[in-house]
Amino acid sequence: MKVVSNVLLEFSCSNYKSIKDEVFYSAIAGTDTTFEETLGVYGNYRILPSTVIYGANGSGKSNFINALSYLKRLVCNSISYQPGQDILQSPHKLSANDAPSGYRIQFVKDKIRYVYGISIYKNIVEEEYLYFFPNGRQVKVFERSRMDVKFGDKYKKSYFENSMQALKDNRLFLSCAANFSNITETEAAFLFFKEDLVFYAPNANNWIEYSIELMEEDKQAKDLFVDMLAALGTGIKDVKVKLEQVKINELPLDDSIPEALRNFLASRDTTRIEAKVIYDQFETDLMTEESTGIKKLFEMLCPIIDILVKGKVLICDEIEKSLHESIVYEIVRLFCNSTSENFAQLIFTTHDTSLLDADLFRRDQVWFTELNEQRATDLYSLVELRNVRKTENMKKGYLAGKYGAIPLKNENFFKTFMRND
Repeated sequence: MKVVSNVLLEFSCSNYKSIKDEVFYSAIAGTDTTFEETLGVYGNYRILPSTVIYGANGSGKSNFINALSYLKRLVCNSISYQPGQDILQSPHKLSANDAPSGYRIQFVKDKIRYVYGISIYKNIVEEEYLYFFPNGRQVKVFERSRMDVKFGDKYKKSYFENSMQALKDNRLFLSCAANFSNITETEAAFLFFKEDLVFYAPNANNWIEYSIELMEEDKQAKDLFVDMLAALGTGIKDVKVKLEQVKINELPLDDSIPEALRNFLASRDTTRIEAKVIYDQFETDLMTEESTGIKKLFEMLCPIIDILVKGKVLICDEIEKSLHESIVYEIVRLFCNSTSENFAQLIFTTHDTSLLDADLFRRDQVWFTELNEQRATDLYSLVELRNVRKTENMKKGYLAGKYGAIPLKNENFFKTFMRND
């Protein structure tokens, strides 16, 4: 097992979109010894390299991922919030008007464990805290109630004088402290959110430019990328890539563009991407001739290489979009069997039941979301359910409704659209 440096241990949240009461997620392995060699280790914790979340449409899979992304955005961006600018909240429809939204995360950064939490009430910060665990013992960095901040015994208030001056009721103190003090613990915690939590949204992200830039600058990364493409059976033998900054007026522009707009664009810069995909007997242009699936591989694999090498956490909603199920299977295996000296994690949602395989996942790596009677999201793992064997056919059990978290079959729905003979 690898010793971890940067890893997500636990996350919980409440009163966010479809999530009403607190839901809890953990990447800490249970007592099962299956695939023990794939786990990371931190002190007495054994850490899972990947987890998958299943559930019906509208059950809250994406909302859980979004809640973690929301916390990252607040940590990274609230320092720039202006006076009077509300922190946006998305409470559950049935929550009481005075119910706060809460978020708590436990993680490891640079081999030190941290716990950080916030509570948002009526669009401002109600509570906030940060603890860390040097030598396994909890030490308070700060605790905040509205605008009142109290510091741990090892920290003098003067250390945070500039941070307090920057603090407002719509800014997180962690953001202020990371930007306006020299305290190692607040900076490390901030950087975990900024650098180590990496979110990929298939409908929003376009990492092709980043991937090509990485290949252009790092031959080793390019060679590894080509090896991965070959291992996935694409038939690709090599790639030729180039990025350059050009003036927009140097590119062919559509004649239908109004002259005023053409003149405005004339002095603007843009990035021109050149990427040729080399096969045995011919080459293609990536942007104009390749399939969506090949483009998606170019978009995802280089960032995945970077995440694996540096030991980060990749969080992806609906990873299977535009990717064949066998490729998603191999990506999951990469995180379980990476030869990198650093330990990386993959957390993703999917509808692809072919991945529900006891040869790929332990029971504590499989999670489900389901709406309860209040139309609120419940989150639970397979290991929490009774009578589920290690070697059970998880796909069969899931589709049969044994674990919940799937749409109920309603024959009346189909009968509505059937004609009577």
